[in-house]
Amino acid sequence: MDNVREHYERLLAKHYSWMVGTPFDVKVAEQRAILEDALRPFGTSSDRGLAVDLGCGPGFQTVALAQMGFAPVIAVDLSATLLSELRSHVRSLPIQPIEDDIANLGALVAQGSAHAVVCMGDTITHLGSRSDVLALIRQVAKALTPGGAFVITYRDLSNELTGLDRFILVQSDNDRVMTCFLEFDQPETVLVHDLVYCRENAQWKLEKSNYRKLRLPVQWLEDTMTSAGFSVSRGQAGRLTRMVGQKL
Repeated sequence: MDNVREHYERLLAKHYSWMVGTPFDVKVAEQRAILEDALRPFGTSSDRGLAVDLGCGPGFQTVALAQMGFAPVIAVDLSATLLSELRSHVRSLPIQPIEDDIANLGALVAQGSAHAVVCMGDTITHLGSRSDVLALIRQVAKALTPGGAFVITYRDLSNELTGLDRFILVQSDNDRVMTCFLEFDQPETVLVHDLVYCRENAQWKLEKSNYRKLRLPVQWLEDTMTSAGFSVSRGQAGRLTRMVGQKL
């Protein structure tokens, strides 16, 4: 995930919360509603122990999990910038931020100890290959208690966009404009070009960077989770695909 780390530290991390387009507490409430719906079959807050947020960013899902009664919540991300932002929101919540690669989950969490693991906001597509996704899913299965839940949200980019549909306006205001261009140049990955225009006095400065994301068909991901020992259900989380796996 080196290219992902470089992309976030060079460009995306400092714009990430602005890019989301809503205040932190509003985004946390949105993610809490998604998680409560996804985890409803897995018990009440009094039953909840350790949870892990893979690719936590500034902590939208992390804080939501802690508010829902999970304790502790281990928050893993490669970006020191985003983890610093998360720490500013921790207050007295039982959150443990860790700067590390999510692919190292097995070294961070004891087997059979987690009640829930989440990997949301398109994080899973940041892995280097489909084999890396399989390896992570197997680590998650080992980390979870029997009956524990694994929640994924992501963008299914398996259907290739063409022409002007490849150009996406992400966010804008009077002083910043962010656009994204998707280049479908390989069968299993897409090259993502992020462009951020920032106003400096009377001039506009362009910041740019790119990185690769995986193209993960929903059926492939469901089959992969099933092969790792999960009972899987599909749903939607806004514009993202939601997959919930229960460890058998």
